Amino acid sequence: MESPRTPARQQRLAKALRANLLRRKQSRPSSAPIAFAGGRANAPTPAAPPPAPPSAPANGGTLIIEGGTPLVGEIPISGAKNAALPLLIASLLTDQEMHLHNIPRVSDVRVLLQLLATLGCRAEPLPQSAGWKLQTPAITCTTAPYEILAQMRAGFWVIAPLLARCREACVSLPGGCAIGARPVNLYMDTLQSMGAKITLEEGYIHASAPQGLHAAHIDFPFVSVGATHVAAMAASLAKGETIIENAAREPEVTDLLNCLRAMGADIQGAATSRLHIRGSGGELLHATTHHAPPDRIEAGTYAIAVAMTGGEALLSSIRADMLGAAHQLLQSTGVQLRETATGLHITRHTPRPLAVSMETAPWPGFPTDLQAQFMALMTLAEGQSVITETIFENRFMHVAELARMGADISLHRDQAVVRGVPSLTGAAVEATDLRASVSLALAGLAAQGETRIGRIHHLHRGFEDLESKLSACGARIRSTE
Repeated sequence: MESPRTPARQQRLAKALRANLLRRKQSRPSSAPIAFAGGRANAPTPAAPPPAPPSAPANGGTLIIEGGTPLVGEIPISGAKNAALPLLIASLLTDQEMHLHNIPRVSDVRVLLQLLATLGCRAEPLPQSAGWKLQTPAITCTTAPYEILAQMRAGFWVIAPLLARCREACVSLPGGCAIGARPVNLYMDTLQSMGAKITLEEGYIHASAPQGLHAAHIDFPFVSVGATHVAAMAASLAKGETIIENAAREPEVTDLLNCLRAMGADIQGAATSRLHIRGSGGELLHATTHHAPPDRIEAGTYAIAVAMTGGEALLSSIRADMLGAAHQLLQSTGVQLRETATGLHITRHTPRPLAVSMETAPWPGFPTDLQAQFMALMTLAEGQSVITETIFENRFMHVAELARMGADISLHRDQAVVRGVPSLTGAAVEATDLRASVSLALAGLAAQGETRIGRIHHLHRGFEDLESKLSACGARIRSTE
């Protein structure tokens, strides 16, 4: 194989870049943006009908990739989905008009906006901005229905502002990705410690706090991003000072806390594992304007895609420190991440990726949401790596599909042993969850031949305009219904 710094490689990359520029002049990206439905019944007619309930017959679409082309160009990084969802829910803590910017156009956001509309929120897109104007003058319904929550788990977090603002909530047990049980017991224990009475009836959590929520000393037995979101939102309107121990420190949690502080919440300890929140005693917060941060998971995903295809690209609007442990680990595999004035320049300076073992962990450790993508990279590595999943008990569902493409992986409980192979081969595979689906797309980009990925509705839950972003860098990729 040629050296990564030889003139032959530079000529190949230059040729790919010229082909990309020509393609962009001749045609538009093949994928259309997701149409969003938001607001109440008297809002403007939505551009598209709401998504079908989970029982509707549908195969979720197919992504078709002709692999083997280096990715060369610039990839814009969207706002973080994992930050946008709690920010949208936090808008229920005020009756004033919130402005949220840099919100990605993904199906999880669309579904959450539908849920907020049923609760009384009026949502309108901000003109010429990837953002939303939201206002909930009054909560008109305190029930979050199964038909919506079955499509995404984060909608369950509305239980906190509903209970804090209305003193009652009826929320369906959530659905979403099939990557483990992820029980809501921790959320319920948190709200009960703050004075809520909770019962479970026919798949719905019924919560009430007739006297309002009060402060509590909460000590999480393990780090939970969702439980920290719920506790922080509930505590912001509770009576007294709540202390949260072993709080999640993920950047998206810190971003929510910063937004709540801008809305008037008294919060100390953001970005640490110990939070002090002095509640308003039931008084609503005020509105603010807030920008969601860039999506570090999307950035890490595209960095891996560029490395797997042997390409060279700029990831705009992202910094190296935003990737946390993923930055150093990717560098250890031979991926070069060089910070520029506008983003991160990505290339690979080894003939093949180098095998590196990895263990997922809460921030600042390696994120579980990048585990499947990193495994795809390791399938082509020189040597053997061991990947340990510590967050979810069922997040290796992509292994069997990668094996269909020629990957050599064996499972041992919470560990996957990956023995790198020189190349992958395109195949028909099925997506099982959001991150698994994109790991298969990465494998397809690097594989020889055609890869067909079924059930790509999972992919659209968290990646904005993936096909057009990759197509602009030379990928031969398209989707079908």
